Amino acid sequence: MIRLADLQLFVRTVECASLSAAARELGLSAAVASAALKRLEDALDTRLLARSTRSLRLTSEGQMYLEHARQALQSLEEGQRLLESGKAGIRGVLHLSAPSDLGRNHLLEWLDEFQALYPEVSFRLLLSDHLNDLFRESVDIAIRYGAPEDSSLVALPLAPLNRRVLCASPAYFQRRGHPQQPDELRQHNCLCYMRGSRAHDRWVFDDGKRQVTVTVQGDRISDDADVIRRWAVAGQGLVYKSWLDVASDVEAGLLELALPEWHGEVTPLNLLCPHRAQLSSAVTQLRDLIRLHCQKLLEKAPWQGR
Repeated sequence: MIRLADLQLFVRTVECASLSAAARELGLSAAVASAALKRLEDALDTRLLARSTRSLRLTSEGQMYLEHARQALQSLEEGQRLLESGKAGIRGVLHLSAPSDLGRNHLLEWLDEFQALYPEVSFRLLLSDHLNDLFRESVDIAIRYGAPEDSSLVALPLAPLNRRVLCASPAYFQRRGHPQQPDELRQHNCLCYMRGSRAHDRWVFDDGKRQVTVTVQGDRISDDADVIRRWAVAGQGLVYKSWLDVASDVEAGLLELALPEWHGEVTPLNLLCPHRAQLSSAVTQLRDLIRLHCQKLLEKAPWQGR
């Protein structure tokens, strides 16, 4: 069995480039440290360090094992921090970033509900549709659509089966009529959202047999997703939006769905954080509450029951 203390000694010996220095730092005698290192090598049946009276260097096997040892120690430290945060109870300040549309029209109400349950939690809320705010604004967690481009982020699913839908106001359809096929969108005023420096003007649809991508255009573009939704409710054009963003408007009759036989692209909603150490009890409980509300909205989605 590999002992945690032996792993710590091995890693610190490499970092200090000295067994005696690592032993002093960990409060061990030279003899105990040497025995611990030998015990680790015996457990692995591999020589990790080539040692002499004057020098110490990693063997090729030791070099390969070093990163795994560091990761194991880091994982155990993270686990300890999570346990300590759980013992502290559900309290403290959460710095949270969320999309503009979902944030204003759903999350505000959900945060009220959460604070009623956990009054010792405070929020610092940033509404933004740009992922880089996760680092620039030093937030703890972010709620974002789509798979994160940065693979180093921890992504926890909130609504993995969410899709985009095509919709507009009843007034718009009365003026311009309902499109019957995706290709007809080229004759409609389509309200586009900015992704980075370009408009999201390639809308994807699938009827179960084939996939169609239509390049659309319109007279209004914005980098604020909530502005796009408001323009649609005001009758200015068609939008290709996440179902979670427009579900309440559709239920209230402010927006109507178009092309019901065609599915929009899957747009999963995730909770993101830079490190698992930030998944405190408060974050875990908030994630569960948001996921529950998303599930309720998805139960009313137009593709359910097909």
